[in-house]
Amino acid sequence: MLPSLYRTAGHSKMKILNYLMTALFLFSVIVQYNDPDPLRWMLIYGLAGAACVLAIADRLNWMFPAVIGVVALVWALTLAPNVIGKVAFGELFEAFEMKDERVEVAREFGGLLIVAFWMAVLVWYSIARVSAR
Repeated sequence: MLPSLYRTAGHSKMKILNYLMTALFLFSVIVQYNDPDPLRWMLIYGLAGAACVLAIADRLNWMFPAVIGVVALVWALTLAPNVIGKVAFGELFEAFEMKDERVEVAREFGGLLIVAFWMAVLVWYSIARVSAR
């Protein structure tokens, strides 16, 4: 099932999704410039974007997004106690700028979960690509 899915329209759709995620991750790198601790955030988003670019070029090894995803997930888990049950979902979108520390940490938590999720997708995609050969 996976190899045939890879060879069909699923491959084109995945490429489009990777272009979209590359743009989102690169945008995330840019907006971190004003963050109090920008380098580590720019690095995680930049690496996630690089994984997407490698996937677009069909040069992605599953280990690269796996490491990024694990780092993002572990990092998110360290933030979870400060977010879960302490920030309402709607508060994340009330203002573009930093509303307060709770909301900022919740946004960071969400960003890390997005990175972890998409890296899991890329791991699956990379393994499916190899299986299709």
